[in-house]
Amino acid sequence: MKRLTTVTDFDPRSTPARPDLASQALEGVVRADRYVRPQPAQCVAPAAAVRAAPDLAAEQTDQILFGEAFDVLERRDGFAWGQARRDGYVGWVAEEALASPVIAPTHRVAALRAYAFPRPDLKSGPSVLLTMNALVTVEAREGRFARVARAGWVGEHQLADLLAFETDAAGVAERYLGAPYQWGGRESLGLDCSGLVQQALFACGRACPRDADMQERELGEAVAAAERRRGDLVFWKDHVAMLLDPERVVHANGWHMAVAVESLAEAVARNGEPTVFRRP
Repeated sequence: MKRLTTVTDFDPRSTPARPDLASQALEGVVRADRYVRPQPAQCVAPAAAVRAAPDLAAEQTDQILFGEAFDVLERRDGFAWGQARRDGYVGWVAEEALASPVIAPTHRVAALRAYAFPRPDLKSGPSVLLTMNALVTVEAREGRFARVARAGWVGEHQLADLLAFETDAAGVAERYLGAPYQWGGRESLGLDCSGLVQQALFACGRACPRDADMQERELGEAVAAAERRRGDLVFWKDHVAMLLDPERVVHANGWHMAVAVESLAEAVARNGEPTVFRRP
């Protein structure tokens, strides 16, 4: 007879299971008191924190962006516990940031930031600030504007078709220069080291896990230091940067408290020798 595995044998960051509750898809795999069918919801805030506990003071471990789906398994004290569908991260999201049903996206935000307006008129006063890689559903067009469901009118040139991707991840990462460092952040107003890498790869149509250790374990293949090139990733313990060329990196980091470009030698002097170079 097959023996069920305990929750502690799985990474809680990416496994929607607790001893008392788990996703129905894990029934027969993970031991839990009960299993429930996920209820799909969608982020309607510009960005919403994914927290470690149902408390506004709890650690932000990730974010979901506008239009991203979040599969809800439990609702408690104004929060929903579940799993972000885009990067698989598990945690608590404020219910006010979520709505149903999930509307299938048609485009993504291609600009670093894009305002949505209540009317197709840039003088009408912006109502929502969307960030790069937010997922949107275009409902209508008027002039140079596209009407986005649950947001408003956005400059159409700031959007890209879902299947139209960037080709230079390092170039995408550079566009975030100066964005403040934010632990658990993925938005252009603030993000962390692995969030920057994830956003750059998402813009290029590449899947990417959330945290630096996950990225080091799962992304691409290791390359020799002498063979490193633009777009490769440099890993240290609990940190990741992206190469702009063999001698320079771009990364969100706590030293600069922002996304910054510096020489690889400077980063090594501060962080020690890299654990690995990987080509995603």
